[in-house]
Amino acid sequence: MAVSGSGRGPLVADRRHPQARGEPARRSSGGSGGGSGRGTPPRKPTGKPGRPPRKRGPIGRLVFGILGFFWRIIWGLTKTVGVITATILAVVVFYFYAQLPPVTDLVDARSRGSVTFLDHQNQVFAWRGETFGGMITAETVSPFLHDAVVATEDRRFYRHLGISPRGIASAIRINLAEGRGPFSGNGGSTITQQVAKLLCLGVPYDPSQWESEADYEADCRRGSIARKIKEVPYAIAMELKYSKEEILTIYFNRAYLGAGARGFEAAAQRYFGKSAANVTAAEAAMLAGLLKAPSYFAPTNNMDRARARANVIIGLMEEQGYLTAEQAADARANPARLSQAAASRSGGFFADWVMETAPAFLTSETTEDVVIRTTLDQRLQRAAEEALAYVFETKIKEGSKAQAAIVVMSADGAVRAMVGGRRNEAAGSFNRATQALRQTGSTFKPFAYAAALDLGWSPEDFVEDTPLTINIPGSGPWSPKNYDNEFKGLITLTEALRESRNIPAVKVSEAVGRENVRKVATDFGIRSDLAAGPALALGASESTLLEMTGAYAGILNGGSSVTPYGIIDLRLQGEEEPLIGATGGIGERVISEQSARYLTYMMNQVIDRGTGTRARIEGWQAAGKTGTTQAARDAWFVGYTADYVAGVWMGYDDNTPLTGVTGGGLPAEIWHEVMVRVHDGLTPKPLPMDIPEPRLPPQPNFGDQTYQVPQADGTQGNAPQMQRDRSQEDPVESLLRDLLGLY
Repeated sequence: MAVSGSGRGPLVADRRHPQARGEPARRSSGGSGGGSGRGTPPRKPTGKPGRPPRKRGPIGRLVFGILGFFWRIIWGLTKTVGVITATILAVVVFYFYAQLPPVTDLVDARSRGSVTFLDHQNQVFAWRGETFGGMITAETVSPFLHDAVVATEDRRFYRHLGISPRGIASAIRINLAEGRGPFSGNGGSTITQQVAKLLCLGVPYDPSQWESEADYEADCRRGSIARKIKEVPYAIAMELKYSKEEILTIYFNRAYLGAGARGFEAAAQRYFGKSAANVTAAEAAMLAGLLKAPSYFAPTNNMDRARARANVIIGLMEEQGYLTAEQAADARANPARLSQAAASRSGGFFADWVMETAPAFLTSETTEDVVIRTTLDQRLQRAAEEALAYVFETKIKEGSKAQAAIVVMSADGAVRAMVGGRRNEAAGSFNRATQALRQTGSTFKPFAYAAALDLGWSPEDFVEDTPLTINIPGSGPWSPKNYDNEFKGLITLTEALRESRNIPAVKVSEAVGRENVRKVATDFGIRSDLAAGPALALGASESTLLEMTGAYAGILNGGSSVTPYGIIDLRLQGEEEPLIGATGGIGERVISEQSARYLTYMMNQVIDRGTGTRARIEGWQAAGKTGTTQAARDAWFVGYTADYVAGVWMGYDDNTPLTGVTGGGLPAEIWHEVMVRVHDGLTPKPLPMDIPEPRLPPQPNFGDQTYQVPQADGTQGNAPQMQRDRSQEDPVESLLRDLLGLY
């Protein structure tokens, strides 16, 4: 049959018999439109076999239509917000990334420097300010310390990009369960986020914006939601900018670890006396434990608490595979121990005093790290602290609030030990050795006798211990009393000082002139205003223990003044040339050497047979003087051997009278305990003193005669005569005494 021109193919009947098995299905070559050459794929069946598909009713279609509509809106908004958020995050991350400086610029950002104190043997004993031990890296730090920090602070540190959603969620859950705010307490921060806090998210310290650096850091540590949100891009930027080890390096150097230590190198030096590169597993665990609460877990604050925290860290390190079971057991069996300097906590009051005596721009306000070599002797410091503790534990009732202070120095004024109170207190605490102005009582009397001796009097000259009344203009008659309310008549100057009798001391002072007494005391280093009236001789004036001890050092060294000092030299860390040398020492002569030797003899008698017998040191010659003020508000003992001078003060901070305490009692016993320990192992040396020739007392032919003595205001006052043997005097000297009104 011919084909028509319509282009259609021949008509073929549909094949109705089944296809043979195994024969491939033949696809239709045309379809209704024909000519495409492609078969139509089979449709997938809908619904269950044998059941027609379920059709929704009008309500169902309406509900699902509405839900679909809102779902498309929400999904669209979510994608849009997600894109916008991701864009903003990327921009902020890039901004922070561009602002981040090199790692070396971030390891030490202190605005103030530190002061390290060395004793006279160049051993560290104290620090002030925030110390920075020098840069240490994640590669050079001890592997134990590296692993302890990661195990404790961020076990997934090497598996995240700066933030840990799981950690944050867990911290929020814990905080809410414990009744705190979501970001109060546990923060869930990664190490990277903690570094971001330490860097204050790139905000530098501005003194005009914050009152102090502490306020600045407190603001940086605030756990607000806004700050948490800001931490995220900053942490991511750090992860992109720095390697993991560089982030750890910043952390190792900037973390505060208690006791003024900034960074693990400074902390290792502070607590263990070694570099952070050399710490053991036990020491590393203790250091890592400080990150949670530096002051609370500081081993210098509470060692038991620090060790308990370290054991927790050791457990974490073992659990995470950083320590074997054997290593963990060894670390627990051999816990970290403080270095000798950190354990002693000695010399704190001394360090405070040195900080006050040196220029502020090199100490409390320094922007550099400063090293001060001092006169402190740590053996003597421990001796003073132990002696004070012993006396208070064994001879003072429990709960007493009485205080005490001790100063030990050499004859040239070099301070070797200082105790400013019964307990080692925080830096900057009230120092009773240097800051407490107290009446000196009878410890002032040696200056009156020094003035007399320097005018030629002998310790064997005589003075009358008889009733005395002096008319003081504007105040009326004044009648001093002896401590025992008795009178001994004619006695030598040595006896008068030995028994600390008040009336003879006043008579000597009035005879030689108060101005002379005042000048001797001032030249020996008593800086406070001295009393103008006759009570000057009885110690009515105030002074500090440091000044009084320094004045007695002047008597020991032969009569020359001393300026107590604690600094040998001061230099910047790493520098060889000192900026400051010794700040004190021996000054000008005050009294003659002979007078000083006589006065030493007189005060030796105080300890041998007088009011200071409780201060005697077996096998050693010693000289000293007791002192008790009115109503026993202050009790003193100041004295010396050939090697050291020591002063002790005891009293209450609020001026409450002491009960049953005099200078010859507990202060003398404290002095004794101090000096026994100080001289342990030393060879006894004789005191630099001269024993005067004895003299016969003059005949009592003066009776109740009185003489006129000059008063401070230029008027005259009555006082009984002082008597002395003048038979051996040179005629010229005798005439001079007559002109001066001395007897």
